[in-house]
Amino acid sequence: MRILYINKMLYHAGKFVLSVFALSVLVFTISRLAPGDPLYAYYGERVEKMSVEDQEQARERLGLHEPIVTQYARWLEGALHGDFGISYQYKTDVKEVIAARIGNTLLLGGLGFLLIFMLALWLGLFCAWREERAADRIICRIGMVTSCIPEFWLSLLFLLLFAVWLGWLPGSGAYSVGAEGSAADRAAHLVLPLAVVVLGHLWYYAFQVRNRLLEEVRADYVLLARMKGLSGKQVLYRHCLRGALPSYLSMMAVALPHILGGTYVVETVFSYPGIGTLAYESARYQDYNLLMVVSLLTGTLVIFCNTIAQIANERIDPRMRVRDTAGSGEVGSL
Repeated sequence: MRILYINKMLYHAGKFVLSVFALSVLVFTISRLAPGDPLYAYYGERVEKMSVEDQEQARERLGLHEPIVTQYARWLEGALHGDFGISYQYKTDVKEVIAARIGNTLLLGGLGFLLIFMLALWLGLFCAWREERAADRIICRIGMVTSCIPEFWLSLLFLLLFAVWLGWLPGSGAYSVGAEGSAADRAAHLVLPLAVVVLGHLWYYAFQVRNRLLEEVRADYVLLARMKGLSGKQVLYRHCLRGALPSYLSMMAVALPHILGGTYVVETVFSYPGIGTLAYESARYQDYNLLMVVSLLTGTLVIFCNTIAQIANERIDPRMRVRDTAGSGEVGSL
């Protein structure tokens, strides 16, 4: 069993490395074949005044004159040594640009993930407890409506209502000018984007919790527990929740990249200075080096979360454990 476990970990690690490598090749190739001239990101409108010779020299200085294979090999060699190049748009090291923004994304995405995780669990429990009653039906209908609204449209609606018409909350940025160290000002700028992130994903996961709990409620052991005198609420919280929680934890591991993608959209609409805004800017201005790092960060997180979810499912699902045990027995018999 121990050898089998080690082999599985090596298999997942190898698959993770190969997936990240394939992602880097794909992003590098597509970004360089996309229309547009990265010289505009570095030189701006001065490119229009440059002669053809000057433009060729500029491309040579930036390493854009070589074949794609050669460019990728040079980029990969530098990346393995921690050198990801400079940002064409910001004229500084890519790592410094990322470091200045990643904290804002972690704050917004981290708070959004925690709120969705806790509220979805509570809402799913409540709806399962009040199944087919008025409260459950109303919440289900409202949830279905909010989950179908695109995040960019909901962001624009919140901006118009709370920032423009009512003027209650700021509509852009992570803080006001000169108030970077104010926790209250940062919290005020977080309210609208955080509300969109939560509302855009909450009901989907709450609905999953509700359905999973209802499956547990209809299991045979629940009937036995009720016959022993336990109330419906006690059975739901003591037994059904315990049976549904492992699959919910696995589902949230897969949900992290999904929520992160929604965070990127919200950041762009609210002009929130995070990784999502950088991703949009780097793709728009052909800032190759910055685009590579942003894509790899996001893609690596997605691949990592999917790998963790797969490992968790293998540990949680009894059928997988039985299959693994049978496989190890066959190997031993051979």
